Amino acid sequence: MNMTNAAADPGGDAGTGDARQYVTFYVQNEMFAVPLAEVQEIIRMPEIVGVPKSPPSLQGLANLRGTVLSVTSLRRIFHFPDVPHDDSTRVVVIDQGAPVGFVVDRMAAVVTVDADRIEPAEAIGATIDTDLLRGMIKGVEGHAMIMILDPARLLSTEKPKGRRKGTSRVAAGSAGSRGTEEERLSDELQLVSFEVAGQEYALGIESVQEIVQVPDNVSRIPCTDAHVLGVMTLRNRLLPLVSLRAMFNLPDREIDERSKIVVVPLDEANSVGIVMDTVREVLRVRKDTVDPLPGMLGDGQGEIRSICRLNGGRRLVSILSADQLFRHDAVRSAVAVASGREESMAEATEGGRAAAVADEEEQFVVFRLGNEEYGAPIESVNEIVRVPEVLTRVPKTAAFIEGVVNLRGSVLPVIDQRRRFDLPELERNDRQRIMVFTINGVRTGFIVDSVLEVLKIARGTIRPTPSLSDEQARLIGRVANLESSKRMILLLDVGNLLDAAEMTAVVEAVH
Repeated sequence: MNMTNAAADPGGDAGTGDARQYVTFYVQNEMFAVPLAEVQEIIRMPEIVGVPKSPPSLQGLANLRGTVLSVTSLRRIFHFPDVPHDDSTRVVVIDQGAPVGFVVDRMAAVVTVDADRIEPAEAIGATIDTDLLRGMIKGVEGHAMIMILDPARLLSTEKPKGRRKGTSRVAAGSAGSRGTEEERLSDELQLVSFEVAGQEYALGIESVQEIVQVPDNVSRIPCTDAHVLGVMTLRNRLLPLVSLRAMFNLPDREIDERSKIVVVPLDEANSVGIVMDTVREVLRVRKDTVDPLPGMLGDGQGEIRSICRLNGGRRLVSILSADQLFRHDAVRSAVAVASGREESMAEATEGGRAAAVADEEEQFVVFRLGNEEYGAPIESVNEIVRVPEVLTRVPKTAAFIEGVVNLRGSVLPVIDQRRRFDLPELERNDRQRIMVFTINGVRTGFIVDSVLEVLKIARGTIRPTPSLSDEQARLIGRVANLESSKRMILLLDVGNLLDAAEMTAVVEAVH
């Protein structure tokens, strides 16, 4: 219902005397009104995206023809009980500089009221806080009184929701049980598995720096071997790319959206990206399931180091040696070329910055928590790992810290992001992942329900998130409104995931 048409309702009498027009509606059994001039439109209940750390009255965000609309429940503001939405439920959209929606039980009418029938809010008593009212309409269309709401005051009623304070808890296991867990972990290998030409390969997780998407454009390097695909820019450094298919003399195949680049460090200064058909998963396997390479296939000193037997031997994974894999002269040559090109890039820094500003896309790792999708800037994601079966609890740590894990020799504190966002607890499952970020110099893991994809998002679809609370504004400052795919992705400010007190608690957990 567009209120431009409603204003022309023949039943209205806006043109006579000092009469005023109001849109009226019901919440619970009470009738309320807002000035017609402030109503942008009235819509049915849209699909809602919930926003963590927002006021309890907020139902979430919705897409209003490409605009992000915050939707607030009047029932919650008035402390009425929630009821299921039905065909009568409507959202009254008010223009407050940006559109704001208020959920009402059902619409009544557009009424025309003479000024002498309006009493100031201070003159009456009601079940509703009179601070939220502009006044009362007396004796209109059979109603003893209709409360006139002040939309601006409605939006300022909710105080920012306080962050849960950390409380101490005792570790679930004793020192002895922790020792047993460490022994078990020392008897296991962690591998990143991937597929090339239908065969499954793996690298030790300690050899994998990160996993990234294949960019649209790869710069070719002349006079290099065929298995060197070229170079790409990764966080302002040039990364040479090699094809494992070509190195293993496997049939060529076009790179597609499933292809991934596994970034492997050569030394402290240089890395190489290996293009795989697809990355499968992070495996934790017992060392007794790993056998030396059969003699007829080599001595284990080449690219393939050993074979891992899974599912009773029905699944065989070839474990690669990163050191041997990249002793090829062509790869070293590619690294040298990349280093030379970086010097040219440094000379063109100003041009590069201008190009970055002109870039119309941003790249995010999209993950799910509850029913909502979130995005973290890809450059902020250190790595993504599976959630171990058991997290080591640390005595006397803050309640929001789930535990710690040994990640390639380093102690990583792990936080359950559901708990941080006040979402219901979820049983551990195979889809959950730990996303590792560096916040104020401290590597910290956050458990999410699942990691969905790496997504390039046009900057034109990114908007500021309506400021719903101070904490929400700090955590989720932007939202991507992907109208064509009917998705709304909440974009995190990773640097603000933990406040100063929580950072102190995280540092204490690892020391």
